[in-house]
Amino acid sequence: MADSLQIELVAADRVVWSGEASEISARTVEGDLGVLRGHAPLLSLLMPGIVTIHPAEGGDAVKAVVGGGFLSVADDHISVLSEDISLADELDKATIEAELSAARESDDEDAVRFAEAKAQLVS
Repeated sequence: MADSLQIELVAADRVVWSGEASEISARTVEGDLGVLRGHAPLLSLLMPGIVTIHPAEGGDAVKAVVGGGFLSVADDHISVLSEDISLADELDKATIEAELSAARESDDEDAVRFAEAKAQLVS
């Protein structure tokens, strides 16, 4: 589709999702960012949180959780690169509750944000 964005979510070990979309949103260190077709080139650091993709053909939004990383935009091609990316349907509620507890005990703010984002997707 000529009027869409080409998006790739890439984890350290796999391509998590790839396809055409009308919009993507994510949380960067500068704040929440939405990208539409024609966006200026940019490279930004991602915060642990939720990435939402609106497919070009409509339908339900694709939601994923990232543990930080990078978001690159160039010529309507967006790459989300992170060591840890999971789609919402890959997450297990019991495992996430344990991760959230461990993160809170460790006082690691990024780990808490990441676990809270996962919990938000499965609730």
